[in-house]
Amino acid sequence: MADILEIEHLSAGYGNAVVLGDVSLSVPEGQSLALLGRNGMGKTTLINSIVGVTRWRGGVIRLGGVDITKLRPEQRAHAGIGWVPQERNIFKSLTVEENMTCVARKGPWNVARDYEMFPRLQERRGNMGNQLSGGEQQMLAVGRALVLNPRLMLLDEPTEGLAPIIVQELMAALSRIVRDEGLSTIIVEQHAQKILQVTHQAAILERGAVVYRGASETLRHDDATLERYLGVTAAEHV
Repeated sequence: MADILEIEHLSAGYGNAVVLGDVSLSVPEGQSLALLGRNGMGKTTLINSIVGVTRWRGGVIRLGGVDITKLRPEQRAHAGIGWVPQERNIFKSLTVEENMTCVARKGPWNVARDYEMFPRLQERRGNMGNQLSGGEQQMLAVGRALVLNPRLMLLDEPTEGLAPIIVQELMAALSRIVRDEGLSTIIVEQHAQKILQVTHQAAILERGAVVYRGASETLRHDDATLERYLGVTAAEHV
């Protein structure tokens, strides 16, 4: 199976600060990766580096075998990277439907499929972005990324700060996206057990370096690794 994403010896950060040092990581086509680690260990910086909004210090990033290291963020998006940042970045002065139609590209994902996955969005299709709850805004952010029909989708803390019932809906949608639809995906998540149940592979970052890589199902039951790097056990947060 070919890799949709290849990162080799990446170093990056912000300004003069180097956050990531010599990171190498890959994601096979059609697979999903849970990106884990305690706060401040470089998870968001790695996502931002793939998107192209950090200061590059060295290394190579390839998407589908093509070097995108020197491309601007908009060029990377055009090449097929979809991004759902922590801030969501929806257009709050546009309606739900306008948020999606204004960025949609041809492909298997369209507004109708978004509505089928997120019925709440269809109910609020005429509402402005600033009239949505936090959970609905997150659904819209995911839906908007999907209608871009990306080759690789990046989600940074998609369940952070959301009510449990909304978290359940989002996790069900993510499971469908990565398991049933086979969209190549990287998901940053603090709640390891939640995301390990829906992803194929897992990687743990510690102080800007990859310290673990393996199958999500294996890590779910690896008490020693979960405790050492995340401060949780396999029995927690199930």
